[in-house]
Amino acid sequence: MGTLGTAAMSRMDDRLMWFRALSAEDRSWVGLVAQAGIAAFVEWFQHAGEGQGRPTPSIEFFGTAPRELKRSISLQQTVDIVRVVVEVVEAQTGDLAAPGGEDQLQQAMLRYTRDVAFAAAQVYAREAEARGAWDARLEALIVDALVRGEVDDGLHSWAAALGWTSSPVVVLAGQTPDDDPQEVIDALRERGRRSGLDMLAGVQGDRLIVIVGGADNVTAAAKHVVPRFGPGPIVIGPEVNDLHAAASSARAAIAGLRAAAGWPDAPRPVHAEDLLAERAIDGDAAARAQLIENVYLPLIGTPLLDTLATYLEQGTSLEATARLLFVHPNTVRYRLRKITELTGYQPTEGRSAFTLQVGLILGRLSETTVT
Repeated sequence: MGTLGTAAMSRMDDRLMWFRALSAEDRSWVGLVAQAGIAAFVEWFQHAGEGQGRPTPSIEFFGTAPRELKRSISLQQTVDIVRVVVEVVEAQTGDLAAPGGEDQLQQAMLRYTRDVAFAAAQVYAREAEARGAWDARLEALIVDALVRGEVDDGLHSWAAALGWTSSPVVVLAGQTPDDDPQEVIDALRERGRRSGLDMLAGVQGDRLIVIVGGADNVTAAAKHVVPRFGPGPIVIGPEVNDLHAAASSARAAIAGLRAAAGWPDAPRPVHAEDLLAERAIDGDAAARAQLIENVYLPLIGTPLLDTLATYLEQGTSLEATARLLFVHPNTVRYRLRKITELTGYQPTEGRSAFTLQVGLILGRLSETTVT
């Protein structure tokens, strides 16, 4: 048995490039497992003819390997090891078998190696199930930490353990479908693998949170995950550079989901940025600050602020605004264009006019509070 084990190790070293790249400790463990497998075969074969047929082969020798080795060597590599050991033993069948027992030994080896192959598959299946359960717990921790804004170095460690390396990152929030939550998350993972995206998902009550990394653009990211949400609004948070910054995207997406009822005709999905007015009215401090910065601050101290306020108060009437400001209508048109350039919102468009109105009110209230 010692000679066969040494020969098997030598054959692995010659034929398996990945085996040569293993550490000395891992190579030693592989040798011990190979020798244990050969010893188990000899022990099993000795009981030929006892009782009714040969007993079921014992595959407990896989327990010789430490858990770390199972992570270093894949199932395919384990099959390679088994194949090499079988080839070494087969090459010496003539010397090992009793006179006239060569065929019996060959048949025994075929049965034994079949059971070994099944045993290896079971070992790796159990490891995969355990790893899958651990990954699911890590995924839930990451999503929960981002939703609560508790971002620290531990978050990166958890993400690294899941193989997360993608950027940019965007967070989507919507309603949970009626399907089993774990099935929804598994389906999202599969969709991510097929599309080449990193995806993390979490179900929190009736809310589904999906974190997508590596998409070329937000629209592409949404296209892959929207079908997995339940009915109702879906809100896309702003794109951020990495997972560490995804907490802000998650906050915006969740705030948008709460406020989406204020805009029944919103597209599905809708960007959290397009819900700034509803979010501000709903009490989102970040949305209020952003509206003041985007709308009020660029206009304060200029005639544009009075022009916008008058235009909105007069029901977006160009002529009425011009009369009250004692200017030509073309001057009003020019100022409205400048307002669009500075704020990104077009006063002549209904939805933008509403957002501008909310921004003006918030800006005035902020000055009153300061005073």
